[in-house]
Amino acid sequence: MRLLMVEDDTELSSSLHTRLKREGFAVDIANNGVDGEFMGDETPYDAVILDLGLPQRSGLEVLQHWRQRGNRVPVIILTARDAWHERVDGFKAGADDYLGKPFHFEELLVRVQALIRRNLQAAVPDQKLHCCGLQLDEEHQQVTTPAGEVFELTGTEFRLLRYFMLHPGRILTKSRLTEHVYEQDFDRDSNVIEVYVRHLRRKLGDWRIQTRRGQGYIFIDSDKPEPPL
Repeated sequence: MRLLMVEDDTELSSSLHTRLKREGFAVDIANNGVDGEFMGDETPYDAVILDLGLPQRSGLEVLQHWRQRGNRVPVIILTARDAWHERVDGFKAGADDYLGKPFHFEELLVRVQALIRRNLQAAVPDQKLHCCGLQLDEEHQQVTTPAGEVFELTGTEFRLLRYFMLHPGRILTKSRLTEHVYEQDFDRDSNVIEVYVRHLRRKLGDWRIQTRRGQGYIFIDSDKPEPPL
């Protein structure tokens, strides 16, 4: 899952960046409203963490502009402002959730996860995603196969498999996978996606991820391979 964090407090954004990456997210950062608004329009983020008190353009204006242009990216407002009318203004502008500073990281994490789940209309009880006979444990970054085998996943393997499992049966281009697995400074021309697809195939079976030459990859929407003709 890929997040955008628009926050001008460099110490806070650095800390959150590190901890969110540890939880399996790819995180891009903007430190002002103008850049944040542009990035939120240019990239299909799974969720945005948006501060209200930003330089150059307020978070409230950024959010209003997104919604006016039809950008429905899920947004959680993160701010030190605690006046009730400011929370109301945020929700009226189109915010999906609100968290005031100071806060516990664990609360931010579960709010972000809940926001993404609601947006994808996917029921993920107990931090586990079920798809195609697989069970992905988000808390421990493990996958369990229909045969009961449990595989530990690296952060990149986890993010890639999670995105596959949320979009079974669909052609996913390498660029789209890269956008959701890596951060903004990653080399988009790298073939590293192919490397991690091979890693997942070794663990889950070659048949689970099919290559469509010139198009991308498809995660097979089944719990077992098709019998040979």
